Amino acid sequence: QVHLVESGGGLVQAGGSLRLSCVASGGIFSSRVMGWFRQAPGKEREFVAVVNRSGSESSTYYADSVKGRVTMSSDGAKNAMYLQMSSMTTYDTAVYYCASTQSRLTSRNLSTPNNYEDWGQGTQVTVSS
Repeated sequence: QVHLVESGGGLVQAGGSLRLSCVASGGIFSSRVMGWFRQAPGKEREFVAVVNRSGSESSTYYADSVKGRVTMSSDGAKNAMYLQMSSMTTYDTAVYYCASTQSRLTSRNLSTPNNYEDWGQGTQVTVSS
């Protein structure tokens, strides 16, 4: 099991930027799929971005709502992955979670939170208008 800890959340003005971090025990490359999800008050948890590894290859997927504004990256030496967000709006206000799974997922099901078994505690991101 992978233990995940997020950080980097906070208050940011609309149009601003923020970088979230997620440090994983056990090595991030021990998980086949790792990603970011978010949950706004009163709403279901939703997919933000994931990286899907298959052998030596990997593919990164972004939700349409953040595409072009968000970049997901990782640093194997630090067992960390990051979510760089820019041009933020109030719709980005949510608790952000990193997640991972050893399961084989496809582009059709990697956006479903229930397919991930390891979750961090979340970090709050608030965008003010």
